[in-house]
Amino acid sequence: MAKATRTKRTAAENAGDATTEEAKRSNGTTANSDQSKEATPSSSANGASADHSEFGDRTGPFDTTGFDDETIIEWYRRLHLGRRLDQKAALYLKMAKGWSYHAPYAGHDGIQLAIGKIFRSGKDFLFPYYRDMLTCLSAGLTVEELILNGLSKDGDVAGGGRHMSNHFAKPEVGIQNGSSCTGNHSLHAVGTGRAIKKLGGDEFSIYSGGESACSEGYFYEAVNVATLEKLPVIFTIQNNKFGISVPVREQTANTRVSDNFRGFSNLKIINCDGLDPFASFRAMQEARDYVLSGAGAAFVHADCDRIGSHSNSDNHELYRTQDEFDAMAKRDTLARYRKMLIDRKLLTETEIEEIEEQNKKLIFAAADVAEAAADPAPDSWKQFIVPESVVDYSDTSEANYSNDPKGEQLTLREAINVTMKEEFRRNPKTYLWGQDVASVNKQGIFNVPKGMLDEFGNERIFNAPIAEDSIVGTANGFCRYDDDIRVVVEGAEFADYFWPAMEQLIECTHDYWRTKGQFSPNITIRLASGGYIQGGLYHSQNLDAIFSHLPGLRVVCPAFASDAVGLMRNSIRSRGVTLYLEPKALYNFRPTSESKPGDDYIVPFGKGKIRRAGKDITIVTYGNALHKVLRAIKEIEKAGIDAEVIDLRTLRPWDRQMVFESVKKTNRALVAHEHYLTGGIGGEIAAAISSECFSFLDAPVGRVASKDCPVGFAQKLEGAILLQEKDVVEAVKATANY
Repeated sequence: MAKATRTKRTAAENAGDATTEEAKRSNGTTANSDQSKEATPSSSANGASADHSEFGDRTGPFDTTGFDDETIIEWYRRLHLGRRLDQKAALYLKMAKGWSYHAPYAGHDGIQLAIGKIFRSGKDFLFPYYRDMLTCLSAGLTVEELILNGLSKDGDVAGGGRHMSNHFAKPEVGIQNGSSCTGNHSLHAVGTGRAIKKLGGDEFSIYSGGESACSEGYFYEAVNVATLEKLPVIFTIQNNKFGISVPVREQTANTRVSDNFRGFSNLKIINCDGLDPFASFRAMQEARDYVLSGAGAAFVHADCDRIGSHSNSDNHELYRTQDEFDAMAKRDTLARYRKMLIDRKLLTETEIEEIEEQNKKLIFAAADVAEAAADPAPDSWKQFIVPESVVDYSDTSEANYSNDPKGEQLTLREAINVTMKEEFRRNPKTYLWGQDVASVNKQGIFNVPKGMLDEFGNERIFNAPIAEDSIVGTANGFCRYDDDIRVVVEGAEFADYFWPAMEQLIECTHDYWRTKGQFSPNITIRLASGGYIQGGLYHSQNLDAIFSHLPGLRVVCPAFASDAVGLMRNSIRSRGVTLYLEPKALYNFRPTSESKPGDDYIVPFGKGKIRRAGKDITIVTYGNALHKVLRAIKEIEKAGIDAEVIDLRTLRPWDRQMVFESVKKTNRALVAHEHYLTGGIGGEIAAAISSECFSFLDAPVGRVASKDCPVGFAQKLEGAILLQEKDVVEAVKATANY
């Protein structure tokens, strides 16, 4: 299945419902966009706004000034349709027919209708969250598409039932498939906003989420980047006063959550009544106009009610009072709207009932189609785990390469640098960011991207805040703007500092699978990895086994200059996410130096290389450990052992075919790596060899690695902890002489 291409609309269509209604309405607004205004709603015991005095009593009719009767009536049709569909979802659950996760949206009606109306399908980018049923219905998803999602059918346009129900999306028109990890899509929205600005687009990006996700650190990172770079991003916060059962007063000192963000420059804060569709639309329009002006990002804080429980697995009667339920019923958007139509004689009771009956029939008809639709085929799980690379295992272009010792020799560091420059010249939609990569004359703490700022400019090569989650998360969003975009990031200055970005890395690894191939983050994440530099804690650790554990991720680790070139080319040119581990002790290590390969040289993912042929034992290794093995060969030979050395080069996938063929020839195997022994990748390789080559083995598969201990700073400690040549020699002898 090819990546879905967002359907672009005509100029008139791009104006959409939002601008049509804009022309009909007046300039009046109930939104509060004065950032200096102090307003603290009185609070009840649970932290919710008790009298909602900021927006009046909120039990009467809405201010519809400037909206014509046709629009007002049509909005009721949409509001009622959404509410009935929300009730249908709960019914499916009770009948055990599907929708096993359901987060009702009642009490968010006004702001959700407004978000969908301001969004231009096929043009803008909408990042909804799991409660955004009406948002997505208003934005253009059909009732049938929503039910297909709820029932986890193969025809679900979000991803064919691969994600939880109530996670609505349609990437084809710009409604993004979001995670269940609350608030993490804020960074994706910001990344898309960055791409819009850098590529000169006239779109905007909308993040939608709840108030409790604003407590997440990465949400602050998102706001920081959006305001720093003045990006066209609208953060829409639906504050229903509860994070499941935790009241907002236990989440933050400011129960009006927007007050926590008043110190950000270039951020327009608009507080609106999220129960009121017209006030909410005015607020969203004001936010849209601001972000499209280039002045910065906008923050729309919508005061909502959560009429139902958090989800089907939550019972809100355990932590809320009957008085609260009664008060919310009086404020209910749908009931007030219906009464307003009758009081203003826009519709009679009979006419309203006709609309409601039409909605009921529409839902029943869509349900009949959706319920009969096919479920995902069980064996389809294996599809769309990783996108195809530009070359496959059978490619032999690297076989034509031979190191020319008389030619210019590139170190590992220089090889990476030269290749990135070539790829950036080849594709003008390639970008690089990270910490210290674009600081005048200091470009990268190890000088790997040296000269790239000078050649490609600050629009394509730029520094990022010291916020690793933001570095990776915005890369994910950036790729959503155009499938031709390629992003290279220094995920952290040292691999040890990458841990804050793990949440976003996990997101990247299942985006392609979760969307059924509709979206792939095309990112190369570079990390200076490993020890042997006397760096100690946070400067010498390995994460290779952690990364190699993750489906949907490629992990490569070059140990020679030619492989650094071939793997970098493959990483940047291919779709998908590649973790490009750079053993920093090898950056300027002369034995890694080789002459530059030709322009067609690409190393396939998952293809190892035999560094030394032998007949007595197979040593499987990579990275720093490979050079420890090669330097130990003389001692191994003195012991009368003829070892075959395989450089994996790629850790996920790794070359099972090459390893198994070698072991079947030598009948003995040893895996050597720098990472901890326990839980290291050597255990996986050893288990695979034992399983697939058991009848060929003359000895147990050996493993040798660093100690199960953090890498110490003192030279003596580092030497004792990390894998050394003597450890390799001893392990080879033990396995060979078994």
